[in-house]
Amino acid sequence: METIIHGFILALGLILPLGVQNVFIFTQGATQPSLIRALPASITASICDTILILLSVGGLSFLIMQLEWLRMVMMIGGVLFLLYMSVSIWRSAPSGEMDGTALPIKKQILFACSVSFLNPSALVDIIGVIGTSSLQYSGSELVLFTASCIIVSWVWFFALMLAGSRMKYLHNQRKVMIIFNKSAAIFIFAMAIYLTVGFM
Repeated sequence: METIIHGFILALGLILPLGVQNVFIFTQGATQPSLIRALPASITASICDTILILLSVGGLSFLIMQLEWLRMVMMIGGVLFLLYMSVSIWRSAPSGEMDGTALPIKKQILFACSVSFLNPSALVDIIGVIGTSSLQYSGSELVLFTASCIIVSWVWFFALMLAGSRMKYLHNQRKVMIIFNKSAAIFIFAMAIYLTVGFM
């Protein structure tokens, strides 16, 4: 039970803060005409996190920590991606109807993959923190720890999608989404600068 609680608290603490993944899933919940139409984004993000968690627990985190050049390439590429996402979100302007900016399934999947695999913050959290924390476990305890982290990820993304879908019931939904987008863009830009300074 202690192992499950550790995985639960660790994963929840890493996934709760506002980030590119969370912004994207929430936005899809808000812009898609129905919850079913927003499912591809949530499912893809959850699968991507599952893959990263399994890889990190399987030893990827140890490999990356040993290869400085690989860490540098991942960080530089990730920072550039965050800057791109920040500018894109800042420039996006929700239309009067929330479903006017809904992404088709293919784009949802591609964007969900990009904000999962190219996001340095997510990579550092999953590979650096969860991967390192898993080293203290083995056998059934490692399985329980891993499963706990994965379950938190799936539940969180679906809850975030549901929360975004509630935006449709707000009278000033367009104004709220504009404020949300601007705030998210500023936060993501600040995260990119923070990671750059920390890496230097």
